[in-house]
Amino acid sequence: MVWIVLVVLAICALLVIGIYNSLVRLKVQSENAWSDIDVQLKRRHDLVPNLVETVKGYAGHEKQTLDAVITARHRAMSATTPSTKAEAEGILAQSLKSLFALAEAYPQLRAVESFTQLQSSLNQIEEAVQNARRYYNAVVRDLNTKIQEFPSNMIANFFSFKTREFFELADIAEQVVPKVSFEQTR
Repeated sequence: MVWIVLVVLAICALLVIGIYNSLVRLKVQSENAWSDIDVQLKRRHDLVPNLVETVKGYAGHEKQTLDAVITARHRAMSATTPSTKAEAEGILAQSLKSLFALAEAYPQLRAVESFTQLQSSLNQIEEAVQNARRYYNAVVRDLNTKIQEFPSNMIANFFSFKTREFFELADIAEQVVPKVSFEQTR
C-alpha cells in the first residue's frame, strides 16, 4: 500500500514539474519574442530621422507632415506595453505613409537614391516586424492557453503566472486616409 501511495505521489510530482517547466519555457519564449519585436521596431525608429531629413531637403515646406512623423516616432519609442506600442506603431505607420505620399508629388525626391534605399530598408523592416509579431502572438497564444487549461491552470495560479497581451497592430491605415497637402509656398 505504501508503494502505491509513493508511486502516485511521484507521478503527481513529475506532472507538476512538467507543467511548471512548460509554463516557464513558454514565458521565456514570449519574452524573447517580445525582445525580437523591440529590436525590429528600434531599427524602424532609427531609420525614421534619416527619411525625414531626406524628404526635408526636397519638400521642407511640408512641415506639418514631417512634424507628424517625428511626433509619432517619439510616441512609439516611449510606449511600453504591447497595446500602447501597437497603437503608437499604427500611428507611426500612418504618418510614414503620408511621408511616402509626398514623394509622389516630388519626382526629384523619388529619383534620389538614398530615399529609395531608405524606403526599401523600411519595407524590409516592416516585413521583419510582421514576422516577429506573428511569432510573438503564437507563443503568447500557447502560453495563455496553457495558463487557462486544466490542470495547468492550478499550477499557473499557484506560481503566479500571468497571461500576456497580444501585439496586434491596429491597422489605422485602413481606417484613415492619409491627408497630404501638396501646396507649395514660394
